[in-house]
Amino acid sequence: MNTFKQIRAVTIMSLRSVPQRLGTSLVIVIGITCVVGVLVSVMAMSAGMLKSMRDTSRDDRVMVMRNGAANEMSSSLTRDTVTTIADTPGIKLDAEGKPIYSAETMTIIFITKKDGTDVSVPLRGVGLRAFELRPEVKMIAGRMFDPSLNEIIVGKGAHEQYSNLEIGSEIAVRNTVWKIVGIFESNGDAHEGELLTHNETLQAAMRRVGSAQVVSVMLESPAAFSKFKDTLTSNPNLSVDVVSEREFFAQRSQAAGNLLALAAYVMGGIMAIGALFGALNTMYSAVSTRAIEIATLRAIGFGAAAIVASVLAEALFLSLLGGAGGAFLGWLFFNGHTVSTAAGGAITAESRVFSLYVSPTLIVTGIVCASFIGFVGGLLPSIRAARLPIATALRAL
Repeated sequence: MNTFKQIRAVTIMSLRSVPQRLGTSLVIVIGITCVVGVLVSVMAMSAGMLKSMRDTSRDDRVMVMRNGAANEMSSSLTRDTVTTIADTPGIKLDAEGKPIYSAETMTIIFITKKDGTDVSVPLRGVGLRAFELRPEVKMIAGRMFDPSLNEIIVGKGAHEQYSNLEIGSEIAVRNTVWKIVGIFESNGDAHEGELLTHNETLQAAMRRVGSAQVVSVMLESPAAFSKFKDTLTSNPNLSVDVVSEREFFAQRSQAAGNLLALAAYVMGGIMAIGALFGALNTMYSAVSTRAIEIATLRAIGFGAAAIVASVLAEALFLSLLGGAGGAFLGWLFFNGHTVSTAAGGAITAESRVFSLYVSPTLIVTGIVCASFIGFVGGLLPSIRAARLPIATALRAL
């Protein structure tokens, strides 16, 4: 019998005997299920945040802020600057020949999460053409706010995470009472974690009428970006930065995404070490249980390669079961689950609401991780099995 047939025969024999070692085999399966489940769930936070930011941006939308501003909150643009931006060549015009842009202001308000924690979330004032600029924004309940009234619409994500944001509820902003009149969705992007109202109404409440923090613009096409940017940045009367939406949100999400990914790998790595030792212990136990069987196979002519392959195959089989189980549980319990980065008492515009995303890549990553644990955990026991002296094992008969 050639080596390939030996490996096939012994591997099938090994896998068929797994139910006889069900208790010890479950140690590997359950351990790796926990490792992959934790890895996938934490990585889903990073993937969900990056997806949310990516879905917020389009290649034909740009943002204009004060030169040197680190974010929207630290920017300030005068009314004359906004007018100049709106008149810049390259902006897409609507059916009436008016530029599609939105002069926007953001402030931070304190509300309560559904777990009772007081957190800060962004309230964004937008222009009248904001919803032509962002056609992905769709009302799913209630109605659009009236620009002349203190009315707010709430993103779907914010509505799910925070209390007192039902239609008809009232919240206080700068000693002014605002009424919730609608709920919107926007393809799961970052704006779903915000509250929106009319820009000038919000400015009046904040006592800074005539200014804006950022101007978001719809371009005629992505190719118009360079011309639009050069026109504004070369104007000696202006001091502005022009950045594409895609670049802006990529920069904002990169640091947080990397931090979450690091946390996933650290926690997953610590658990993986435990699972690896569990796999080693279990496979050594399996080899000891099968010592007589392995010695008999060696005595009748089966080579060391077949023995090594059979032990590795068993370890990989059990680890793949655990990997698939962990990936499935991660997807089942976490995919699409809405979370918030808002922290208690933190005044920041970086608080975001987004949905966890268990992508196919994460599932494959989890299964590859499980396979690695299984391979390493089965390698040393398989070598021990192949080197087990035949006479020593047969004395136990």
